[in-house]
Amino acid sequence: MTKDHGPSIKDDETFEALREEGASKEKAARIANAQANDSMNPGHKGGKAPRYEDWTKDDLYARAQEIGVDGRSTMDKDELIEALRNH
Repeated sequence: MTKDHGPSIKDDETFEALREEGASKEKAARIANAQANDSMNPGHKGGKAPRYEDWTKDDLYARAQEIGVDGRSTMDKDELIEALRNH
């Protein structure tokens, strides 16, 4: 029977096997948790939001208004994108 290593270890079986092979606790935990989270694709960057280039000018303007970009009313789409990225 596999020992329960607590909530910080997501795959106790893999953790124990790695420890028996000589891996440090930290390394074993990192690998075991990465394998348990495989469906989440660990280390993968990015979210689900569309790129600013795919937004309408009205949507860009509304976002600029939300975060307080100065001068937004005179900006074209490219300027709004630049301002949002640099705000």
